[in-house]
Amino acid sequence: MDAYDKGSNARPVPGEPPAAVPDSLPPEGHETSDDHGTPGSHEPLSGQQPSGEAPARIPQQYGDQQGNGQRFDGQDDPQYDEQYDDTALAGPPHPPPAGIAALSLPFQIAAALALAVVAVAACVHVGMVFLHVAPSNTVTKQHGQAIDEWIYPEFEQNWKLFAPNPLQQNIAVQVRAEVRAADGDIRTTRWYDLSALDGAAIDGNLLPSHTQQNELRRAWDFFVATHDNANRPNGLRGALSEKYLRRIVVLRLDREQAGGRGAAVQQVQVRSRTTNVPPPKWSQEQVSDKPIVRELPWWPVSEADRAAGTRPAESTGTEASAR
Repeated sequence: MDAYDKGSNARPVPGEPPAAVPDSLPPEGHETSDDHGTPGSHEPLSGQQPSGEAPARIPQQYGDQQGNGQRFDGQDDPQYDEQYDDTALAGPPHPPPAGIAALSLPFQIAAALALAVVAVAACVHVGMVFLHVAPSNTVTKQHGQAIDEWIYPEFEQNWKLFAPNPLQQNIAVQVRAEVRAADGDIRTTRWYDLSALDGAAIDGNLLPSHTQQNELRRAWDFFVATHDNANRPNGLRGALSEKYLRRIVVLRLDREQAGGRGAAVQQVQVRSRTTNVPPPKWSQEQVSDKPIVRELPWWPVSEADRAAGTRPAESTGTEASAR
């Protein structure tokens, strides 16, 4: 029988209603001649539904091409349905934890304690700096020593730049020495501008040392604060500031080989040369351009002063031990 012949098992023609299924069934053992039918099967062919029922729609994404060329929709496979339901309800995967959450519980506790310690230290430091720069009050009067121990010397606050009358002077510390040369003669050296030497070492240096920037300047400020205009100490720290400044200049003279090779420093004299910074052109302020010189008396150099790294007085024919 031809595939397009009208019969009980004939293939329906597109656009025409499906043929009615006869009430009588073929005799048992009778085989049909349709190639697409199955012997003894009473189910409708693929693409054909019983009359009165809507045709089932198989989603394309669920289909699977089988080896025999037929489409598999997974409707009769419980395992397929279970996998499909889990996939549909699971959603996108969660990202892995990051930061502290990625650590184990002991490390999370340690990290939290470390952060707490850092936060407490930062709060204490901010409070100490505030009390240091704040006007005198009850807290600073009772705990001033503890505040100073916390601030000095690493966190000192210099407010001269922001004061109503900021520093407008250039102060150069200079020194000369009386040395004993290698031949035994005593002579006086020229003036060495130690501030200019420090400035030359800082100029062009991206990471200048704290010594180059502040050692000499702080030593001179310390001396001026503890001495009167006649260079007499006005407190218990006067002798200490004098000794500190003397040791610094002796060490610097030794580095510069004052008096030549093999010369030994016998005594030193320090002076300061202060000049006013000229005001800007748009300012009407008038300042003197004449330098002010403050000259200190001669200081003999003792063995204790040479302990800072300079050569001993007896070693007049040897090089300095520290440069």
